[in-house]
Amino acid sequence: MSLIAPSLLSADFSKLGTEIQAIDKAGADLVHWDVMDGIFVPNLTFGPCVIAANRKQTKLPFDVHLMVEKPDKLIDKTAEAGADMITVHMEAASRVADCVSHIHALKKKAGISLKPHTSVSEIIPFIPEIDLVLVMSVEPGKGGQLFQAQALEKIVALKELIGRKKVQISVDGGINPETAEACRFAGADILVAGSAVFKNKNYAKAIDSLKGKK
Repeated sequence: MSLIAPSLLSADFSKLGTEIQAIDKAGADLVHWDVMDGIFVPNLTFGPCVIAANRKQTKLPFDVHLMVEKPDKLIDKTAEAGADMITVHMEAASRVADCVSHIHALKKKAGISLKPHTSVSEIIPFIPEIDLVLVMSVEPGKGGQLFQAQALEKIVALKELIGRKKVQISVDGGINPETAEACRFAGADILVAGSAVFKNKNYAKAIDSLKGKK
């Protein structure tokens, strides 16, 4: 069964603390933060100060996705804010290996994210060092997009490349009960879902549905 990480990108920004408590109570496994700088992606969202202000709302792991032009500049502050997992983009980090080492030096799990059109082969050199691969099944930067089926092929390919190494595969974008089932079957370990959770009046029912529970 895949873990569910509701994405706060689709939450009510005016009451983030309440939303975090609600998904915790509803059975979420992680809390997913999409940090956007308005440069690497057109949208602008949270920063480390907002993450830090909400760390006390739950004991769930904070899964922080840095959709920023220079992720190396934010790693320290993101770790200090309470992140448990920090993911940088293959396409944004000029020195991916240095970012991964930096994150690990701060005793946090390190992940690398791939945009829809970035080849899985790009990540091969880093598999022995990372804890997570985040497959974007939509173009990063905006919630509510439709799932791109090519992500399933990436998950299968990554599963084979990873083998017995302890690297989790996460999928972000267009996750709903149907695409969640396809991602689980392909081998995904974590499903990041925004609208499928926060646009549902019953968060617990939504999360159970994404987990494949009847």
